[in-house]
Parts: sequence; C-alpha cells; structure tokens
Amino acid sequence: MGTETDLHELLRSLRVWDPEVTSLPPLDPATTPATPLALFTEWFAEAVAAGQPEPHTMSLATSDAAGHPDVRIVMLHGADEDGWSFATHATSRKGTHLTAHPHAALAFYWPLLGRQVRIRGPVTAAPSGDAQADLHARSTGALAAALTGHQSEVLGSLEELATESRAAWERAQREPDAPVTSWTLYRLRPDAVEFFQGDERRRHVRVNYRWEDGGWVRELLWP
Repeated sequence: MGTETDLHELLRSLRVWDPEVTSLPPLDPATTPATPLALFTEWFAEAVAAGQPEPHTMSLATSDAAGHPDVRIVMLHGADEDGWSFATHATSRKGTHLTAHPHAALAFYWPLLGRQVRIRGPVTAAPSGDAQADLHARSTGALAAALTGHQSEVLGSLEELATESRAAWERAQREPDAPVTSWTLYRLRPDAVEFFQGDERRRHVRVNYRWEDGGWVRELLWP
C-alpha cells in the first residue's frame, strides 16, 4: 500500500498548465488552412522553433489479428500528399499488425506549446526502392539497427545482442548501401486529423479535419 500511496500522492502533486504560470498560444479556427497537412507543417515548424525535444517522435497505435491494440513511440520519416510516413521491419510486431489490419493511428504531443495532433487512417507499404532509399539516407546507427534485425523476437541475452549489433555496425560502416529486405516504409493516408490546442483555462480548442466526398471538412469538437 505504501508504494501505491506514494504514487497517488505524487500524481496529485503534479500540475498541468497552471494559469498563474502558463501562457499557451491561441488557435483561431477561422485562420486554419484548408488542409491538415498545411497546418501540421506550420505546427511542426513552430514546435522545432520552440525547442520542443524530439518533435518528430510520435505514438503509433496498431491492432493485432484478434483486434487487440498496441502502441509504441516511433519516428516520423515524412509527411506529404501521400501521407505520414514511418518505417520498420515487415516482420516486426507492428509490421505483422499492419499486414493483418492495415489501419493505424498516430499522435504527436508537443507540451511546450500545449499541442497534440491525432491522425488515423489506412496504411500502405511504399515500394521497396523507396524504403531502401529512406533507410540509406539515415545514420550509420540506423542502418546498423536495421541490419541487426530480429525486432520483437525473444532475446536470449544482452551478450547475444552485443555480438549481433557489433557485427551489424561493422557491416554498416563497410557497406553503407547494404540492403535490408524486410525494412518497409509505411504511409498512413489520413481520413481524420485533429489539432488540439491546450488552454490554461481549460477552454481547449479542437479543430478536426474529416475526409468526406473527396475533400476535407473542418469542424470544432468539444474539449
């Protein structure tokens, strides 16, 4: 009970967006652009300018063959008219989830600005050439991690990981264009994108974009 009590007391001690010390940027729905990509690009640039750590990280939610949900943090690889992109091994847990149910949801959280962006929609795999180009444009460490492989498989020991990782790093340095056939670039083409602007008085502004009849419909949601 002591540990649980300590946790509850710690939770109660936390304050979020205290109006006496917090000032968050406003969001005027009348000034939002016609497409969610344009607003996302604007907000992303503002998060970077504000010094938000790792603004390109996002939560990715998928579901397995039985419909059970799972979520993890991944990195955004791009956003354009083809969708929001991320990458992983097709044989990984999220890769097999997307094979079974090719739909997903993304969530960005930029606490320095009190902002969230929530995106959901169908997911497709990009051509293999796009995936390899994306991988080889990244760091040596990223290639080494991809070459190590076995993502989501049971690991026997940390020594086994160290051995495999060392060999992968050596190959990545020796062959910067080494192919990783399981590496897959996924693109989520949204059918809904919500922009949440926090307000220190709890009058949060939520602008939701819905894809309907070949175009985007904007609407406000209650906080």
